[in-house]
Amino acid sequence: MRVLEQDFPLDIWISFSKFFEQYRNFLNSDSVLLRERASHILKLAEAYPELDEGIKEEENVLELLPQIDMILEDSFAQVLQQNEIKIATIPFHNTVLKSTKRFQNIIATAGEDFEPQIKNLDEDHYYIMGCSIILNNYYGYKIDFRRPFFYDIPDALGIMRHYRIMYNGDFIEIIKTDKAKEITDADVAELLDNFDNIEIWKEKFPPSSWVFKGIVIANMFDVTTDVSLSDFKTSLIKYDKTQGDFVGSFQDIFRSIFNLKEIKVGFSNYNHEDEVFERVPFKNIDSYVLYDKFSDSCKSALCKGTYYYMFEKSTYFAISDVKKFQLSTPKEKMYKNLVAQGINSAIIAPIKSEGKLLGILEIVSPNVHELNSINANKLQDVMPYLVDSVLRSKSKAENELELVIQQECTSIHPSVHWKFRQEAKRFMRAIVEENPVSFREVVFEDVYPLYGQIDIKGSSDARNHAIQKDLVLQLRGISKVINRVIEMDPLPIYEQLKYRANSYISVVQEQLQVDSEQTIINFIKKEITPLFKHLKKKNSDLSDLIDEYDNLLDRSLKTVYKHRKAYDESVMLINKKMASLLDQKQDEAQGMYPHYFERFKSDGVEHNMYIGESITKQKSFNKIYLYNLRLWQLQVMCEMENAYYQMQKDLPVALDVASMVLVFNTSLSVRFRMDEKRFDVDGTYNARYEVVKKRVDKSKIKGTDQRVTEKGKLVVIYSQKTDEREYIKYINFLQSKNYLEDEIEIVELDDLQGVTGLKALRVNILYHKKENDKEYYTYEDLMKEISK
Repeated sequence: MRVLEQDFPLDIWISFSKFFEQYRNFLNSDSVLLRERASHILKLAEAYPELDEGIKEEENVLELLPQIDMILEDSFAQVLQQNEIKIATIPFHNTVLKSTKRFQNIIATAGEDFEPQIKNLDEDHYYIMGCSIILNNYYGYKIDFRRPFFYDIPDALGIMRHYRIMYNGDFIEIIKTDKAKEITDADVAELLDNFDNIEIWKEKFPPSSWVFKGIVIANMFDVTTDVSLSDFKTSLIKYDKTQGDFVGSFQDIFRSIFNLKEIKVGFSNYNHEDEVFERVPFKNIDSYVLYDKFSDSCKSALCKGTYYYMFEKSTYFAISDVKKFQLSTPKEKMYKNLVAQGINSAIIAPIKSEGKLLGILEIVSPNVHELNSINANKLQDVMPYLVDSVLRSKSKAENELELVIQQECTSIHPSVHWKFRQEAKRFMRAIVEENPVSFREVVFEDVYPLYGQIDIKGSSDARNHAIQKDLVLQLRGISKVINRVIEMDPLPIYEQLKYRANSYISVVQEQLQVDSEQTIINFIKKEITPLFKHLKKKNSDLSDLIDEYDNLLDRSLKTVYKHRKAYDESVMLINKKMASLLDQKQDEAQGMYPHYFERFKSDGVEHNMYIGESITKQKSFNKIYLYNLRLWQLQVMCEMENAYYQMQKDLPVALDVASMVLVFNTSLSVRFRMDEKRFDVDGTYNARYEVVKKRVDKSKIKGTDQRVTEKGKLVVIYSQKTDEREYIKYINFLQSKNYLEDEIEIVELDDLQGVTGLKALRVNILYHKKENDKEYYTYEDLMKEISK
């Protein structure tokens, strides 16, 4: 008989010879009934010798099914027909020679054309299982190749039930044929090391080289809950929040555990810091308690009973009839939310670890009484695995959060990350070896610095001007209200307030002093705001006028924030655009040669770069990479200037920028300051570089009041003649590429505190009106073109 239409080491012959041997022994039994039964069965053996010798063809088996049924009668007791799930079959095959009523009912319920298939048996393993029968039954090797086998069969509700198959091999014999090879200990040793090499197995046990004679009795057990729990654990371990089908398979597992087709599963995180429930930030995971909210306070989201069970008793709360509970407590939001979602029964269960609430599991059903306090006990088997999973998930989320913070909020650039990993490993080894040690500061020696900035010109004046406008606007709004109040009720105190408001307007319009803003804000907060609240309640005629004044104010700041907002938005847009372009260009530069990079936003964007052997970790540094980075820096500064002036017309406030590059001609050491979480130069001599960086953009051209940085110009500040010659070469190249105008201005700078002898190259930047524009303009020409 060909089994499953594929190769098999055993040639299958259905035979009942082992049964007949047993019945021959029963002829000598003390039991009369057993002797009679044995005599009757042995008469069948005489009448149908093929049942003893073996039947190879399936058609012949079908013809003898009535006789087979009689032989197997004792193995299928009538009193257990509705209880046992049992079949007589051949190994790993779907041919059923006899079965119990319960098995027949299960198959009938599954559907007319349903044929059970062994779930976890592929072709190669199927072949190896046949070989294992030979090794164990014929040669007596105690080698356990067995695995649990399952049938997956749907029930009347469409829920997949899982049945484990247990084979009884007492009624089989294995016969060696001429085609079979002798198996030695060496062969078995080779097979033990090559379980997945099917070719070796087929070499030792050629197809159909052995004979299987007999049948097996297979008992099946409903292990749906066990398999579902196993699948549940596997799903939790393998869970990937990017998988779109996870929730569906997760719900199928719970449906199998509860044997309920229509239940759904939701989940809410517990944020212990804010004492709120929050939605899980993963794809397709619902929260039926939160309904249409992202988060809600625990006492608001839960009813009093559920809250008590979650936080005080630490056990589940079952709601068998949601609408009934709602009628008894109509004010509870939780029941309203559940009814709005078509939920009629639910189980809410706390997920806790070491007394701390991690979240809540929500199992819901559209059917009344389907979920209740009885089947809620099934959760006792589930919750330990869910708790472990939630702990892992929360730990992973915290790690991801810390990673985001590290990436976004610290200065550990990818180019130097290797050094921090190296030090972290040393630190962790010391902890394991119980050798107390501190995390050493990371130092990079002999690196070359590059610094540049694109700064908003006159940002302080622009900000002060915006503050002036906002204060005047608010004070005039106050004067308008007070003038109306004086008309209605001319008290001297109102005259005094009007005088003070007008005085403040004059002061602010003339010049904004350091303390003027705070003085005016205190005046408004302590005297005007309480007065307007009083007048609004007292006199309805003033209500509209005071509302008009209130509409001028920013809701959160309670002050006029119109012109300052326009300024702040302009600065934010400039910084965002410049930083984005710089980051994009930086990615390209890293591909040229690795180097450290960091940038900062204030009133403009500034950046630091360090390049050298100690940063790259490899002995590949050459000064050509430094020169290349210096040229790249100048080019990018020109491109940032162009990008800015192309967006200038769209800004709420028109501002100008100025670009500057600082050249430091020697290498220095850089140390990561653990307390400040940033890099800084190391040593007293190197500190001079930091001093220059902080002060140089405010320096003036020697003998004048003119600042060295100027809109429309690229400024390169240096101290050595060699730097001057080097950068003139770069500028000449950029002039040939139409980044810069032809004329180069060389100026000396006033001495800074502790720093002398600085000079600067200044050259006009050429601009395009649009990104793809082929025309070039100086700053003055560009402003004329834009203003047309």
